[in-house]
Amino acid sequence: MIGFEAKTAPRLCFGNGTIDRIGRFARELNARKVLLVTDPGIVASGHAAKLRDIISKAECAVSIFDGVIENPTTRQVERCAAQARTVQADLLVGLGGGSSLDTAKGANFLLSGGGVIEDYVGYGKARGRMLPFIAVPTTAGTGSECQSYALINHPQTHLKMACGDPGAMARIAVLDPNLTLTQPAPVTAATALDAISHALESAVCRASNEISLLYAKESFRLLMTNFKQVLDEPNCIEARGALLLGAAFAGLAIENSMLGCAHSLANPLTARYEIVHGQAIGLMLPHVLRFNGTLPDVARTYAEFVNLASMDSSSPCPLPADPLAAGWQATEILAAQIEALRMRADLATSLESCGIARNELASLAAEAADQWTARFNPRAASAADLEKIYEEAYFPRSTLSKASWS
Repeated sequence: MIGFEAKTAPRLCFGNGTIDRIGRFARELNARKVLLVTDPGIVASGHAAKLRDIISKAECAVSIFDGVIENPTTRQVERCAAQARTVQADLLVGLGGGSSLDTAKGANFLLSGGGVIEDYVGYGKARGRMLPFIAVPTTAGTGSECQSYALINHPQTHLKMACGDPGAMARIAVLDPNLTLTQPAPVTAATALDAISHALESAVCRASNEISLLYAKESFRLLMTNFKQVLDEPNCIEARGALLLGAAFAGLAIENSMLGCAHSLANPLTARYEIVHGQAIGLMLPHVLRFNGTLPDVARTYAEFVNLASMDSSSPCPLPADPLAAGWQATEILAAQIEALRMRADLATSLESCGIARNELASLAAEAADQWTARFNPRAASAADLEKIYEEAYFPRSTLSKASWS
């Protein structure tokens, strides 16, 4: 076993209708002026108005910042912080996907000590006491509600800047499965694939340890055994809840570990081509699994994950009799399962189908090599290696059809 220092989790409040308790939580945190950070889609769904009313009943003034965009940049963070100063907020509440939660956390850094978000890249650089923060995810994906990092895009370089501090962690994470019912199927699928990638990458990266592996395994089990049911029965609240909890556990796995090349490869696709992050992850993850699975220790871990998800003979790729003795085979099963889920969700299956120019793969690979998560991949990957992975994703070798998982 390698040494580790476990990071504490936020107070988790899970269950149907738990959003109704947020007013009480605001009182517990002695809040009087609340800034609710969200995006236009969440406002349109009615979730923001409902939460505003709940908090208002706790005798708190509530202002709404609804300028969050997907993959927020420094501009959105600065605007959010400016509004928080204007209303003299003493509590931040993030409502939405990871972008809303990251925007709130990023603004909190600026509120703690001024400057610009670039001043806080790294860990432990907050200059003063940060405001209490309540995270309310409406997607089962990023796990940002359980992380002390804000991931903010640089508007010029497109690099994701990771700004972490113990004070940025949510005091309370409210996991209400009912909030996820309004997600369109493509959003449900893309965010779930992102969460699955968090479990798999955190389990084998160079910073993996016993604590992060515990969270990663339970996360993967919950996500893989409920993914298809949520697509088939969108209103199944039990399956929705399992995905939401699985995503939170994956967030805790990242918090105690790190990620790898699937994310470093996906980020340039999102920055340059505006491919949704979860879809970019779905394109790259199977190929990264095959790349990393050449390492015996990684292959053995992948075999354990294959067993966790009960991948049996009814799946497109049958489980070997002894996957631990055939790690390479388990790696292929795992990669094929991700491809099957991706097809089942009608997500893109190749870089070519996304309109990416093949002659840009080298520059994309150079950009991917500069992403901070690449340093933690279990198998060292040069820009040339990353370009080869992009090439594999450009013309995928999988022969699975959508009918394989129907």
